[in-house]
Amino acid sequence: MTSPIGSGTSVPPTSTARPAGPRSERLAVRLEVRDTTPPAVLDDLTRLDLAAYRAIAETPTPTLDEPLRRLSNAASHSKLWMGIAALIAALGGPSGRRTAVTALTAVGVNSLVVNLPLKLLGRRARPDRAAARVSPTRHVPMPTSPSFPSGHAASAFAFVAAVARTMPGVAGCLRALAYLVGYSRVHTGVHYPGDVIVGAFIGTAIGESVAYAASPRPRRRR
Repeated sequence: MTSPIGSGTSVPPTSTARPAGPRSERLAVRLEVRDTTPPAVLDDLTRLDLAAYRAIAETPTPTLDEPLRRLSNAASHSKLWMGIAALIAALGGPSGRRTAVTALTAVGVNSLVVNLPLKLLGRRARPDRAAARVSPTRHVPMPTSPSFPSGHAASAFAFVAAVARTMPGVAGCLRALAYLVGYSRVHTGVHYPGDVIVGAFIGTAIGESVAYAASPRPRRRR
């Protein structure tokens, strides 16, 4: 017999619980991977970075120590790139002067981006040269700024990327120099390899962007 409406007798709603199926299990696995993978990957990369730094520090290279130390010092405060820009401007005519100005502008923009916000966001401590036993013959002054990313590498690749847009032949030679500058920062013990690699990518992006913004646009026909 059915209960009349309003009689006060209520029938509790029945809920059907669906058993956990493959879809729920896959979702749980994805959530677990998202929670645990990034820190694990970062830890692995940090260990690899440290191992590479130590391997370079422990490899004796007496013939390279002094040249790389001098190159690293020459690239400080962009002295090396300002000198090369002066040569490009002096020997390259009007096009060379425009390229030199664009390249130095790229270095300036790069310095503002890398040395102010990015280093302050990263706040990575500088390597411990004493613990890694970096030879004193390699030493350059240890910067007080955070280690990540490398400002020297970023400036080097920003300069090369800006030059490459109008003078690709010259940029090919300069690119080898940029690689040496980046490596010199690890060789002298002031940067981890990861600092240099990321700095190179950032500098390239900034250099290409500045060169693109400075390049003349074709006039539209009316």
